[in-house]
Amino acid sequence: MGVLPPPRVTPFRPFSNCGVDYAGPLIVREGKHRNARNSKAYVCVFVCLATKAVHLEVVSDLTTEAFLAAFKRFISRRGSPASMHSDNGTNFKGASRQLSELYEFYRSDKNQDKIKQFCCDLRISWQFIPPGAPHFGGLWEAAVKSAKYHLQRIAGDSHLTFEELQTTLCEIEAILNSRPLTPLSSDPNDLSYITPGHFLIGDVLNGFPCRDLTDINENRLVRWQRIEQLRQHFWSRWSREYLNQLQQRHKWATSKGEQLKVGQMVLIIQPGVPPLQWILGRVTETHPGSDGIARSATVATTKGSIVRPLARLAILPLENSSQ
Repeated sequence: MGVLPPPRVTPFRPFSNCGVDYAGPLIVREGKHRNARNSKAYVCVFVCLATKAVHLEVVSDLTTEAFLAAFKRFISRRGSPASMHSDNGTNFKGASRQLSELYEFYRSDKNQDKIKQFCCDLRISWQFIPPGAPHFGGLWEAAVKSAKYHLQRIAGDSHLTFEELQTTLCEIEAILNSRPLTPLSSDPNDLSYITPGHFLIGDVLNGFPCRDLTDINENRLVRWQRIEQLRQHFWSRWSREYLNQLQQRHKWATSKGEQLKVGQMVLIIQPGVPPLQWILGRVTETHPGSDGIARSATVATTKGSIVRPLARLAILPLENSSQ
């Protein structure tokens, strides 16, 4: 693995060095009455390069003015960054008609000049990823990539009002910032872990408790319950895919001869877990077969020791990447 750039590894306050990207378009209603018009909205995704924290902002269109308004809101709440990194839009080339608008926004010299001038006034360094070099965008980790995909799937045609979309995005932001990154210590009896939320509020992010609404027909739900249902659908789809991606990393490491080790902290894959809740444990014993390869492990959790197949365990991302 190559050496990571300084913004990824140098201690800074959250969002001192950021990447920015877009998701969408999403369809929003301009009111709650029956004949309300529909319009497009987009989501501006800010990612902290050091802490992996995520900040989501709604933008009404793909003009420079709309982006700068979202950027000002971001700065007002997260502080002014020292550097910003973004795509230049070539990855949208030849994409569908939906993405062609994003492509034109990124590629516009006029837009880039306005953004650079705004950042120059605030002494913010803005760097565009070189054309034909998608690996420069490695800051878009699996969590963010899959979040953009599932956000489009659950909210793209839900026809939420602008206020409802903002609420949904704030709850999705909390989900993304709740993901465990690494153990807090190497103590085998300590199941504490660090999340992006710790860097933002100093503690684990909690969600508003609500009963499971995922299987209820949306016609039977009032509007606020529909928003909660969208949150639960997003959590179910995104967390499942995210954990599967972490498993793929472990499978790749295992193919190179690296095995799950005693003392490692793991995420336990279990269906029906409420949003923002993660089940973690420490590996206390592995159970190799006759070929010497372990396919199950004993894991210590807050509720006692359990045995799980390795297919139901995922190593925390920063522990995984350090192997």
